[in-house]
Amino acid sequence: MNWLRFGHPNLLHLLWGVPFLIALYLFGFQRKQKAYRRFSHHQAFHRLTASVHFRRQKQQAVLMILSYLFLALAIARPQIGTKLELIKRQGLDIIIALDISASMLAEDIKPNRLLKAKHAISSLIDQARGDRLGLIAFAGSSFVQCPLTTDYAATKEFLNALHPSTISHSGTQIDKAIDIAMSSFSSEVEGYKVLIIFSDGEDHGGKVIDAAKSASKENIRIYCVGIGSPNQGVPIPLYEPNGAFLGYKRDETNELVLTKLNDFLLREIAQLTQGNYYQATQDGNEINLLHKKLSSLEKRAFEEQQFTEYEDRFQYLLAFALLFLVWELLLTDRR
Repeated sequence: MNWLRFGHPNLLHLLWGVPFLIALYLFGFQRKQKAYRRFSHHQAFHRLTASVHFRRQKQQAVLMILSYLFLALAIARPQIGTKLELIKRQGLDIIIALDISASMLAEDIKPNRLLKAKHAISSLIDQARGDRLGLIAFAGSSFVQCPLTTDYAATKEFLNALHPSTISHSGTQIDKAIDIAMSSFSSEVEGYKVLIIFSDGEDHGGKVIDAAKSASKENIRIYCVGIGSPNQGVPIPLYEPNGAFLGYKRDETNELVLTKLNDFLLREIAQLTQGNYYQATQDGNEINLLHKKLSSLEKRAFEEQQFTEYEDRFQYLLAFALLFLVWELLLTDRR
């Protein structure tokens, strides 16, 4: 039933008070009748209660119950019907590509590269205003985790769900992420397209430069955020699905596999597409610089979109609750 909902559905439990009030009033009327009969003769009972209007007492009880009922419903904040709004947005089409290969578990930046990248992306989403955001995950292969949307909350949920185990193909092929991003942008729009790559820059595909040149021809700017340290290699920790530490990754000869940030490749990708390169820092200032740069780019007006919003209707129920309450106060149980 999409035409009715409650803003605070948990408060509908207050409606359990209605049968309680009904039972309480019934019990009270029974006790009152018994008390009259116990302490008076049958004829005296009618004389004593001649001035008491029992029917009106029942009406007062009904009015009080109705007042409580409508008040409880009003507190639950009913929202009825739909309201259509036409909204114009100005912004960019921004696709964020996140490297979720095993090397992103390295801990040369705390707590590790992947968690640092997720935190940075989340901060970037928080600063978005009017842009359409999409999310791509890549390692040995790539896929669209979230298509272009202005629903930033949904984008964050998709982001939080990503983990190195999401993609079964090992290795890192950044060119596939660029190819997927190119096909995800609308071909009808020239420009206003941005791809942001969060990666340690390790690439095993060998075709990333060609992919970057193709993106440049499509007027796609690529900004790269390097995650990790370029100074020296660090081992790659391995974990069980339950989080138990297994040890460090080793190659076929049982040698420890070391990984370090390849910032040279990421810089080249960004330069080929008139983008910028930023290196991740602990304080996250690179995201502020990236957002400032994105804000300076020319924006386009998106097509008018219809958004459906529920309208609050608690005012009417509250008015009925007050009406029944005033009505009850004006009634008297005397003839």
